[in-house]
Amino acid sequence: MELNTLSAIELSAKIRAGELTVKQALDDAYARIEAQEPKYNCYISLCKEEAYRAAEEVQARIDSGELKDAPLAGVPVGIKDNMCTQGVRTTCASKMLENFIPPYDATAIRKVREAGMVITGKLNMDEFAMGSTTETSHFGATKNPCDPTRVPGGSSGGAAAAVAAGENLLTLGSDTGGSIRQPASFCGVTGLKPTYGAVSRYGLVAYASSLDQIGPLANSARDCAAAFLAVCGRDEKDATSMDYHKFTLADIESYDLAGKVIGIPSDYLGEGIDPEVKQAILNAAKQFEALGARVEEFAMPIVKYAVPTYYIIASAEACSNLSRYDGIKYGYSAPNPANLRDVYFKTRSEGFGMEVKRRIMLGNFVLSSGYYDAYYNKALKAKKLIQQAFFDAFQKYDMLLGPVAPTTALKIGESLSDPLKMYLGDIYTVMINLAGLPSVSLPCGQSSENLPIGMQLIGRPFDEKSILGAAHRYQKDGRAE
Repeated sequence: MELNTLSAIELSAKIRAGELTVKQALDDAYARIEAQEPKYNCYISLCKEEAYRAAEEVQARIDSGELKDAPLAGVPVGIKDNMCTQGVRTTCASKMLENFIPPYDATAIRKVREAGMVITGKLNMDEFAMGSTTETSHFGATKNPCDPTRVPGGSSGGAAAAVAAGENLLTLGSDTGGSIRQPASFCGVTGLKPTYGAVSRYGLVAYASSLDQIGPLANSARDCAAAFLAVCGRDEKDATSMDYHKFTLADIESYDLAGKVIGIPSDYLGEGIDPEVKQAILNAAKQFEALGARVEEFAMPIVKYAVPTYYIIASAEACSNLSRYDGIKYGYSAPNPANLRDVYFKTRSEGFGMEVKRRIMLGNFVLSSGYYDAYYNKALKAKKLIQQAFFDAFQKYDMLLGPVAPTTALKIGESLSDPLKMYLGDIYTVMINLAGLPSVSLPCGQSSENLPIGMQLIGRPFDEKSILGAAHRYQKDGRAE
């Protein structure tokens, strides 16, 4: 049996039914990982010893009946390398944290373990989640399994590529401005960016604290829903996390699009979008109509302010968060410094990559005296207007539909050589983080070069049920043209 042809939920059902053991599922996952890693470089670290020890414990919990109703028990899962895992190296794909081993688990990781999933290792990413290609990783770029000459997207490129390559049926990533959804789109998999506060950020190494959110990637919306339900909820260690009124997988499976109204921001389909991507979105709209929904276009002109607003706010928060890496407390420390100033200067010069330095400098600039009001304060006002534009749209629409990225996956080296082009590629995703909304990315077609094209469904705050339900109906009953 080819286990990578199953869904994560199906694999767990077979394990809980006694048709497979957790060890057999883990053996199969590691065999595929080790066979394909030389080609794709999805992983930074594997934790086989810890995984097999955990597999024995999970098997005992399954055999005792403790996990009989856990829909992902026994499933091997890969984790983006910016979530703290006790006793397992957590690098953020940076030289700065190359040898950092956390003494505790992130809350999301603790919940993964409690749900009976088994962690296979830590996945490649852009350094400190800063980038859209995974090329800024200190450990080398991940390659897209759909075309190894192209990027898998970022910053959760390793998480998306691992699913696309069949190395994992399920992974956890993080999304600050599209870092789950864009690689999901480029690699032809499904990814969920939850509502801000739906999943605890405790133990997630911060990039931009007001925007970061942990979420799952898998081959289906149903698997993403199961993983989200396992990790969501209030956490006393994260003051921004909130109580979550959980839905069930049955709610996703029975979701009905009849009578639902889906809005498409016409500004998402204007200048700059690849014609094939635009056509795939319009085709998806027709399929939603065939499933019973009504689809309308509407104007959202504030889209043009999304990218500058996002990069001002994200860079300002990043430069603050990254100030803790000073060569004193933990992480990389430059050898043979002449004095304390030399410790700081050399450590940060040698420990951070170019893209991280670029965003630190931009953040310090917009927060500096004389520019704070002109840039940062203005960006905060624009953020409020973006939030209001979405709330106004949700007075009329049940959810919104749009592209994830203006193009399909780019060739390796293309966007890294032009950072502005890389930033502009985030135009459709960053607004959702600024507004704190949930969004799911799922495949909706292929380009003439056989590259995946993704769409995203954007929902009201804490209404993951609707967008995952609609995505499930599309994947189950929709017909690609």
